[in-house]
Amino acid sequence: MRILVQKFGGTILATQEGRELAAEAILRERARGYATVAVVSAPGREGDPYATDTLLGLVKDLSPEADPRTLDLLLSCGETISTALLTLTLLRRGCPSVALTGAQAGIITTGEFGNARVLRVEPRRILACLHQGKAVVIAGFQGITEEGEVTTLGRGGSDTTAVAIGAALKAERVELYKDVDGVMTADPRLVPSARPIRRITYDEVAQMAWLGAKVIHPRAVDIARFHRVHLVVRRLEAGGSSEGTVLVRDPDPNAPGELPQGEGEEGGSVPIADGRVVVGLAHIPHLAQITLEWPPEEGLRRALDALSRVAAEGISIDLITLLPGKLLFTVEEEVSGRAAHLLLEGGFRPQVRHGCAKVSVVGAGMRGVPGVMARVVRALYGAGVEILQTADSHTTISCLVPEEKMQEALCALHEEFLLHRDLPGNGGSS
Repeated sequence: MRILVQKFGGTILATQEGRELAAEAILRERARGYATVAVVSAPGREGDPYATDTLLGLVKDLSPEADPRTLDLLLSCGETISTALLTLTLLRRGCPSVALTGAQAGIITTGEFGNARVLRVEPRRILACLHQGKAVVIAGFQGITEEGEVTTLGRGGSDTTAVAIGAALKAERVELYKDVDGVMTADPRLVPSARPIRRITYDEVAQMAWLGAKVIHPRAVDIARFHRVHLVVRRLEAGGSSEGTVLVRDPDPNAPGELPQGEGEEGGSVPIADGRVVVGLAHIPHLAQITLEWPPEEGLRRALDALSRVAAEGISIDLITLLPGKLLFTVEEEVSGRAAHLLLEGGFRPQVRHGCAKVSVVGAGMRGVPGVMARVVRALYGAGVEILQTADSHTTISCLVPEEKMQEALCALHEEFLLHRDLPGNGGSS
């Protein structure tokens, strides 16, 4: 049995027209001989009746500190509604179909309400339905604990559901249908010249996700990479779908999603993504930079004290720079006041700079290549963007910049690394 998993995003499922498009995609693949499993998100975005943010708004005034268990029970309703509506659409078109909640589909999770992790998928019921010739429609974003508690998987959790099910079923392919043409070189709302990345490694797209890009949930990427799931991200269109983005492994050329031998560069090697040093950009707005200083002779003890105080309150920090007598780090803007207060209580005199953003360049091709940081600095300097702090790894370079300059920074980096161009032989013009 050839199994295909198709995940449909909330903007697709918000209208009956969109649900008809999803049904057509399912019927098209069934006609090609696939047994299909559809995973669905809650319909629409904030303001739409059953979107996740709308459901959150129902309890905002009633209970600002809502019980997490009860909140997960509420938030799981959006995906359940989408599951029923898409199943009914398929049944009306004569397609035998069955709707399953996450629990009914065998999605077993940890017990962290609001951000549970998938432990395993027990696919017996899904397989039984597929063997009966039914299209299976499953509620994403939700699961159940060993004790029978309903949980949700956090933002973007339907991607995780789809990939986990694909791994459990040994699906031939998992397709994530979005409202963009694939994984983009940058957020097209901020960088008009952004284009789809046709091939990208699991590592690169995971880095982009952790650094702020919101196309694929990073946990979904981790599962896909570990289980070698053939994963495609594309836009659903009338009569078909966009070419989209294929996730590939590096360096194994025989992994699912890789190019055939001989289709790469000299010697038949497989390129890293499309052969670029940098393949994409990511960004995180609404950050604050906190700077602490003390006499150098007090050494690491003071740094440890500061970091421990913030960590003890569950405040996540990023972009840490430690120098003799000085510590810089960033926190989310909304918790900056609380972090500053904790540090004042510890005898520090925190300097807080509000209105910051982190912009990052990502690419496995920059590993061991000299001059990438120089190009980043040159691009931002040329755009008049102040660099407040930096961090780097083998595959990423991140810069903290004033938030009002975030868009200029992204556009300058996009231009510097020629991300607006397709490389020859990669499906676009040069």
